Amino acid sequence: MLRMGRTKPTVSEEYVVGLTDGEGCFYVNIGKSSRYRSGYRVQLHFHLKMQEKDRGLLEKVKNTIGCGAVYFQKEQRANHCQCYRYTAASQGDILNTIIPFFEKHSLQSFSKNHSFRIFCKIAELVKNGAHFTEKGIEKIRELKLKMNLKTVGLA
Repeated sequence: MLRMGRTKPTVSEEYVVGLTDGEGCFYVNIGKSSRYRSGYRVQLHFHLKMQEKDRGLLEKVKNTIGCGAVYFQKEQRANHCQCYRYTAASQGDILNTIIPFFEKHSLQSFSKNHSFRIFCKIAELVKNGAHFTEKGIEKIRELKLKMNLKTVGLA
């Protein structure tokens, strides 16, 4: 007899898009590393951060998207509550799941969509190995400077 597993709770794709428009972040980290030919490591991240009481919602987002992890993020600032963060950061998750998800389900806010489009350009550079060269790192840095700006229209 075939035994069916429990279905994990999810939210709609549209809800994930709305939540990302308000609370999401596409982030690129460039750090020194002697393990790479260029001397730098490039990491691509997608984050959603919410209050501790909304951890279950982040678990549903993770189930809906199909990758990433939810973890506790200790808040050090006195005037902030404790939070949980959903993060997708492996290159495979970013290239094969996160980017296709948001290409299929478009972000609505201009600023978040702008950052996502640049994130996609950086991901393509990384996919093609540009992060292994100094010229590629410089191009990634230039693009990164245009992400997550408060006044996107000026970029």
